[in-house]
Amino acid sequence: MRASPGVMAAVEKLAAAELRSVNAQVEILLREAMARRGISPSDDAPPTDDA
Repeated sequence: MRASPGVMAAVEKLAAAELRSVNAQVEILLREAMARRGISPSDDAPPTDDA
């Protein structure tokens, strides 16, 4: 996935603040954005931690 350095820095800070990996944080952000648009992802449970 490509994103601007500023977006990635913000995701990294958010992930660190919430004690998640960047990958887990990106998935959570994507799921939240999809939910706001009424899009339902597969029935996979969201990650709780990537450690």
